[in-house]
Amino acid sequence: MNFTERLRDVQRNRTSLLCVGLDTDRGKLPASLRAYEDPIFEFNRRIIEATHDLVCAYKINLAFYEVTGEHGWRTVHRTLSVIPKEIVTIGDAKRGDIGNSSAMYAQALAQDYGFTASTVNPYMGFDSVEPFLARPEQGAFILAVTSNPGARDFQYAKIDGRPLYERVIKKARAWNRSKNIGLVVGATRPKEMHTIRQMVPDMPILIPGIGAQGGDLKAAVRYGCDRNGELGIINASRSVIFSSSGDDFAEAARAAAVKLRDEINQYRDTYF
Repeated sequence: MNFTERLRDVQRNRTSLLCVGLDTDRGKLPASLRAYEDPIFEFNRRIIEATHDLVCAYKINLAFYEVTGEHGWRTVHRTLSVIPKEIVTIGDAKRGDIGNSSAMYAQALAQDYGFTASTVNPYMGFDSVEPFLARPEQGAFILAVTSNPGARDFQYAKIDGRPLYERVIKKARAWNRSKNIGLVVGATRPKEMHTIRQMVPDMPILIPGIGAQGGDLKAAVRYGCDRNGELGIINASRSVIFSSSGDDFAEAARAAAVKLRDEINQYRDTYF
């Protein structure tokens, strides 16, 4: 089963496009967790326990773990170990380097950590992306259009009258022989998302930017999904996991996740 098939299966089985981002900032954890040897893991464990039946994926932004040094490596492993195996896990590291270096990054994310998918920066071209495509069951989400203000510095630069991000998408489409490539398209870019979905009707799209970044959820569902209302992965991080700063953080996260999942499904029922 290739990555796209696996993603479609989990979304159908769980009736969910929701991805919860575990961007766990130690400085925002409830004071009651400070007594634990690994407070970030304890926080993640409770969030996962409270939300795992509501999601199709979890996304772990490695920056929040690497900053803690070697301890962070263990925390990521422990966090992944408590996520049910059928759920997609995305290592959000935005890796990309010359071929031999990318091969090491891909091995670390896919084999050492064991993520189902990774985010990949395509700026250095095919040889920097290729190692992430070696296993059909492992997904690679290539950065296309991002939500940050600096996105316009390069992604919108015109090449033969068309924005550079369209060139990236055309290359990704050509590279997708094993049906394991997806794209990252920010929820704050609904117009671009509409164009991109028309360019890649059958590829997964990872959609960050919902919640704290103010992305348009309705447009993300309408334009980010395929013709079946699937293959859009709608990520929310801070707006879910930090719904409460108190000891009820897990319960609050579940309530936020239920609300978001249900809203997504209402829009799916409207458009598909």
